[in-house]
Amino acid sequence: MNAIYTAVATANGREGRAVSSDGHIDLPLAHPQALGGNGQGTNPEQLFAAGYAACFASAMGVIARQEKIDITDVSVTAEVSIGKDEADNGFGLGVVMRAEFPDHLQGEPGRELLEKTHAFCPYSKATRGNIQVDLVIE
Repeated sequence: MNAIYTAVATANGREGRAVSSDGHIDLPLAHPQALGGNGQGTNPEQLFAAGYAACFASAMGVIARQEKIDITDVSVTAEVSIGKDEADNGFGLGVVMRAEFPDHLQGEPGRELLEKTHAFCPYSKATRGNIQVDLVIE
């Protein structure tokens, strides 16, 4: 791969800060309450969900332009879950990618667009074979 852009961020754990090299991100980090924390900061799962949803929506825009599909009223939500991974007694991630489609993209047209987007999206490529990603049309 020939890099066109490289994002750089530094963090010091789930109870600390995450800071991007350009200063646009400077966030307190905290364990979510479900993992025993106080929830007084963001967490890696939220950051991953935001990045994945944005990348997926942009990838969908590329596919839609190529196929002349109107996605004006489409929104994408990524739900990133963390849980125990029985295989190695550690933790693992799972994603539900929800696409809210207008009427003209319900059923097979929306399913086809969603699957083409999933095949094209860089985040989807990075997670393929590593974590479960479920695609849902709403």
